[in-house]
Amino acid sequence: MTTRYRVEYALKTHRRDQLIEWIKGLLAVPFVLNSQPAVEHDDKNAHSLDTMARSARQRYAEIFRDVEDLILDQINHQETSTRSKLSMLVPTISTFFTPLALEDAFRHQDSIRAISSRRFVAPSFNDIRLILNTAQILAIVQPKPYRTLKTKLQPGLDLLTFDGDVTLYEDGASLHSPESDPVITRLLYFLSRGVRIGIVTAAGYTQPEHYFNRLSGLLLAVKSSQELKREQKENLIIMGGESNFLLVFDESAEHCLRYIHRREWILDAMKGWNEPAIQALLDVAESAFHSCIRTLHLQAKVLRKERAVGIYAADQSQKLTREQLEETVLVVQQVLEASFNEPGHGNKAAHADIPFTVFNGGADVFLDIGDKSLGVQACQKWFGGIPPSNTLHVGDQFLSGGGNDFKARSACCCAWIASPVETVALLDEIIQLHKS
Repeated sequence: MTTRYRVEYALKTHRRDQLIEWIKGLLAVPFVLNSQPAVEHDDKNAHSLDTMARSARQRYAEIFRDVEDLILDQINHQETSTRSKLSMLVPTISTFFTPLALEDAFRHQDSIRAISSRRFVAPSFNDIRLILNTAQILAIVQPKPYRTLKTKLQPGLDLLTFDGDVTLYEDGASLHSPESDPVITRLLYFLSRGVRIGIVTAAGYTQPEHYFNRLSGLLLAVKSSQELKREQKENLIIMGGESNFLLVFDESAEHCLRYIHRREWILDAMKGWNEPAIQALLDVAESAFHSCIRTLHLQAKVLRKERAVGIYAADQSQKLTREQLEETVLVVQQVLEASFNEPGHGNKAAHADIPFTVFNGGADVFLDIGDKSLGVQACQKWFGGIPPSNTLHVGDQFLSGGGNDFKARSACCCAWIASPVETVALLDEIIQLHKS
């Protein structure tokens, strides 16, 4: 049962996506006007229900077509750095790297989810999220010709990047084998078609064995594959710690991975980072985590790494609550932002220019140096400069507060999933489009 607390909590700004909420509001009007909740499901009223569904379907499609046109206008305005109508309606709107085929995507999802046939449940957050996902993959794999689009885009999917937990495997789990983890066979398919794959994860290690423990099923399947050429196998890479550690598939290595020194792949934006400033930022964050433990009476421990710091439950049988985790995320973010201006000095603190990500991992909270936009861009650079419009990042954390996939939106096209099952379904959609 949905409690009043849960309803109010869901309305908090850091728990909402403004574009999806805005589209929900647009769809609410035709839902109210066309739904007939008093009509019963029987043969006598079948015609009335069909009429209702057709009317709702037409109005929903028209709305999605209008939003599609607004996004096209937004892309054209991005070229001139002027404000579009959509940016005024949804001020938090992010960059679009392709148009979105929203009308076609709605019709596809409506045929699966019967959105327009519902009389009691309006188009939901998840309905719109999945429509946006379908629209994005249509735009990359089978783009529509837009006469008014000023930017020339080359169609095709060249790079797929993925989050780890809840995207490729369940939270805290791992990839064991193609039999138990169907996502593996899909990833092999894309590698065989020349698509590069990057796993951009918060897990930050320089030792390949730690990644092998989580990804052994995928790595061994790639190694043993008779269909993949050597260069196709090497199109699998791992970017650890959001944007800090790069490892490339190497079938001759002990754990099928070769660590790449930072100087061989870092972005120009990263070259100005210095170690004292990084450690100063981690010091402030660590102090904030200790403060949260005291203030919120958390049964938690602090863990400091080379490029990260965070907290986890002291007793693994007693998980930290969602509210504790999200409060910690917001507190640490605020403390860090407040520390950028040193008291009594006009200049910024030494660590003020170091980007960072604080995120709720479901069972812990960590701060990482850098973010996934940099991680995705580093993957693009490693493969020779793949454009954002030909890159798709798949992840589960796109909320602006505590979502470490959120910043990937500034580097490439994105798909927002809620489970590994949805990831498989999304990849199957792309494969079907590839074959059609």
